[in-house]
Amino acid sequence: MAVDQLVERLGKLDTCAVSDAQDKLGIKGTVIGINPLYPTGRIVGRAVTVKLKSKGPGEEATRHLCTAAVEASDPGDIIVIDHRGRTDVAGWGGILSTAAKTKGVSGVIIDGASRDVDEANGLGLPLFARGAVPLTARGRIIEESTNEQIEIGGVTVRPGDYVIADNSGIVVVPVDRAEEVIPEAESIVARETAMARDVMDGKSVTEVMGINYEQMLAR
Repeated sequence: MAVDQLVERLGKLDTCAVSDAQDKLGIKGTVIGINPLYPTGRIVGRAVTVKLKSKGPGEEATRHLCTAAVEASDPGDIIVIDHRGRTDVAGWGGILSTAAKTKGVSGVIIDGASRDVDEANGLGLPLFARGAVPLTARGRIIEESTNEQIEIGGVTVRPGDYVIADNSGIVVVPVDRAEEVIPEAESIVARETAMARDVMDGKSVTEVMGINYEQMLAR
């Protein structure tokens, strides 16, 4: 199946269904502790990864952090930044947001803090992070790598992995497991839609939830 079809199907789901599907399949992909910095719609795309680190004695940056990731991104991609959970200094900022939006990036996820949050919001660029801080990375943080394997919120992210994020959180779908995960998540959504319909039709929520819980345990 073509990649764009998988993205399209994933975009019709939500993070809860995908998280449930991966939980059932034994895949660790639900990111902990990183949330949208303002209300945002759902984003789905392929990961372009960045790893940041503290600037050591005598180390000099060869380029501004995250610029290579922006340049490497195709429309619809999601930039995912391993900032080692730091919230005391920014790992993303306003000019980068402008550049990412111009490139058609779907959103940015930072395991750490961002600055210029109002600017990103005004651009309509979804931004997920551990928090916001105005302190610049200049002279403090440098880029360690671009488009190599990273870790955010306890989850491994490889370049090209699928990412889905919404107001409930973030889930990473390994590219080599996506064709297992997506049908399972679609099945979960169909089952829960039927359950909601039963409740709206007047059935007892205890009965509806109980029957479906027993069915899930039996599968």
